Amino acid sequence: MFLALKELKKEKIRSGLIVTMIVLIGYLIFILTSLALGLAQQNTDAINSWGGNRIALNSNSNVDMRQSFLTKDEVGTLSNKESLIGETSIVAKAKSHKQLAAVFVGLKSNEFIYKNIDLDSGRNVKDTHEIVADTAFRLEGYKLGSKVKLNDDKQKFTIVGFTKKAKMNVAPVVYGQLDTWQSLRDITGGPIASAIISKDSKYDNIHKGVKTYDKQQVIDKLPGYQAQTTTFIIMIGFLMVISLIIIAVFLYILTMQKLPNYAVLRVQGIPSKVLVMATIAQSFLLVITGLIVATLLTTATALVIPASVPMAFDIPVLGAVGAGLLVMAMIGGLIPIKSVLSVDPVSVIGG
Repeated sequence: MFLALKELKKEKIRSGLIVTMIVLIGYLIFILTSLALGLAQQNTDAINSWGGNRIALNSNSNVDMRQSFLTKDEVGTLSNKESLIGETSIVAKAKSHKQLAAVFVGLKSNEFIYKNIDLDSGRNVKDTHEIVADTAFRLEGYKLGSKVKLNDDKQKFTIVGFTKKAKMNVAPVVYGQLDTWQSLRDITGGPIASAIISKDSKYDNIHKGVKTYDKQQVIDKLPGYQAQTTTFIIMIGFLMVISLIIIAVFLYILTMQKLPNYAVLRVQGIPSKVLVMATIAQSFLLVITGLIVATLLTTATALVIPASVPMAFDIPVLGAVGAGLLVMAMIGGLIPIKSVLSVDPVSVIGG
């Protein structure tokens, strides 16, 4: 370690350039990971907040709650572990406010999803023309008591509460009564809900025309969810491999430039093991310094990033990504070791 520190102190400019490169790579990977997490959460926040494990839909809905309609006979008898929901896409409009595309979710006030809504402010829905909206509405200037129109419904709705982390397919969710869902979908008879959400991990609706899925199966079928997730995973994976190659090349060049010094040390009787450990220690110090700076930059970004940007800074996940980057960098740092072990003092010094 002492030899590695002496080398880094002597080669300040070269070491600084390598650290800067690692900082930029690490910062880019951390930001991309946070963006991937943020988008994933904004696709699934609402579904995860319901606390359900199983979801029953119409068997012809293609695992899409918006396309699912369940009748009273298909719903059957429910226990206190089941909740009915009605889902539909809406456009919220209000004078002097920006129109917002949203997802309306109708609930029954005596069921668990309604009771478990985590309110940031205000109260829960008590009337047909009251709604609880995701805080994205507040960012656009909507307040408690604001009157909004949903689609072409002539009656205005009053925002009586705001809730955090209520998004689905990146669109903010608006909670209201199940009767309101029927009105928005212009349903006068027949279907009474879009889906049954159950907390029971073994729940299975056996009625004809109904199919029950695990929550993750429904999430995986959300439009664009898998494509987004797969894209970011591939991007981050490629960046990891690219970082390995770049770091290996820089460390190889740095090591080759120091071969005459290593040759002199070998002549003086310094064991190869000491030189190898110095090379590994130098690689570790360069990478860990770069990752620390990248982490500080990511932390600063998390403090100033607007709430409207879909990013999530999950410390355990980012820590795992940082550890993966460190491993990849250390693998790259092992490549020059062969040159250190095979250095010939006579040929190097004599050349």
